[in-house]
Amino acid sequence: MIAPTELRDIIRSGLLSFPVTPFDAEDRFNEAAFAAHLEWLSPHAIAALIVAGGTGELFSLTPAEVVEVAKTAKAAQPGKPIVAGCGYGTRMACDMARGIEEAGGDGILLLPHYLIGAPQDGIEAHIRSVCQATAMGVIVYNRGQSVCSAETIARLADTCPNLIGFKDGTGDIDTIRRITLGLGDRLAYIGGMPTHELFAQAIRAAGVDTYSSAVFNFVPETALAFYGAVISEDDATCKAMLRDFYYPFAKIRDRKAGYAVSAIKAGVALRGFETGHVRPPLTDLTEEERTMLQELIRDRR
Repeated sequence: MIAPTELRDIIRSGLLSFPVTPFDAEDRFNEAAFAAHLEWLSPHAIAALIVAGGTGELFSLTPAEVVEVAKTAKAAQPGKPIVAGCGYGTRMACDMARGIEEAGGDGILLLPHYLIGAPQDGIEAHIRSVCQATAMGVIVYNRGQSVCSAETIARLADTCPNLIGFKDGTGDIDTIRRITLGLGDRLAYIGGMPTHELFAQAIRAAGVDTYSSAVFNFVPETALAFYGAVISEDDATCKAMLRDFYYPFAKIRDRKAGYAVSAIKAGVALRGFETGHVRPPLTDLTEEERTMLQELIRDRR
């Protein structure tokens, strides 16, 4: 296992990959298809793999499946840091974290608990319990029903040595800036808005180190070119790529709720990989929408 502080420094050093989770014809995790997709992506330089996250349909996986995904990723890409999604109620999240650690994972991305809102002290207790359940590095995903204040993150960073990252999915620049200014190098800061490239320039200006790219799944060279333009402040290239690819992609993504995941899985399938369907309650793209996506990515890699 990579030490938490080392994992933090690795994460902030480059683009992050969030691979999809493929299923077979009987809706079971397809290990062979997952490994083949990771192998195809492997020549492209990324900082870490974060598997079974939002793009990987954590919300539709059983805890045992999450552990299996992490184990498969570790075997398929032994040289890459493997971070796995983790979430739900506190006891389930703690058990899942232990399972991921036993499977050889290097860290977890702690996604929100679901359905019920909670006060800051309750969210803080939940995150602290998960941090205490594992020796791995923990990244908090600020989104949905689990949005921490800057003060909550500061207390957690002070009391949980293995809390190494803060991923934002809210786009709240004020809170992001308070956290990055207050904690400095203590955490790695990750942009995590859906199709984050649409927000990358603005959120990087708030002190965010890197971001997760879902489109890396099927256009890795495009994703890395855009990341390079963001970190080098090449506004002209960013503007052209947003106009020619990212906003047209977002137009497909926005046609139906849940397509932020479904469109990524469709893109991987259009590259020739077995993906299976997205699990309900998500739905797959229509044939018309798949054709639209195919046209968009035809000359991209």
